[in-house]
Amino acid sequence: MPKSHPHDEASYRVIPFEGALFAVEVTIPGSHPTRVSPFATEADAEAWIEKHRVQVQTQSQTGRWFRKAGNR
Repeated sequence: MPKSHPHDEASYRVIPFEGALFAVEVTIPGSHPTRVSPFATEADAEAWIEKHRVQVQTQSQTGRWFRKAGNR
C-alpha cells in the first residue's frame, strides 16, 4: 500500500511575523506546528501556500515524495 505524503493533511495559516512581515504556520496532524518565513506580504505567503499544496498533490499522485539520504 502506498504511503501518503506527510503534508497531505496539513493545515496552513498566515500569521504576522517580526514587524511588517508574514510567516506561514504549517500544522501536520500529530506534529508540532512549524513556521515558514519571511514573506514580505500576506499575498506572498498565500502564494507559497498554494504552490506548496500543488507540489504536495503532484508528489502524492506520482508517489515520488521520498528522498534518498543526502539528496536535496
